[in-house]
Amino acid sequence: MNTAPHIPDPDGFYAALLAAHEGLSEPQSADLNARLVLLLANQCGDQAVLLACIRAAAEDNPTTTHAP
Repeated sequence: MNTAPHIPDPDGFYAALLAAHEGLSEPQSADLNARLVLLLANQCGDQAVLLACIRAAAEDNPTTTHAP
């Protein structure tokens, strides 16, 4: 899993992401995020990397509970 910055224009990407959410309700915004995650996962296409990303994202979320 590559965690080094790799987006050539991170500020531009973030601005486009925020713009895509403008005017959406919270459920619509969540749906957009879900579709985006699935599209990006498909672009990656590497199951091991995707699972590592899920684990890393879950570890960074203080509200996530982990089973013992």
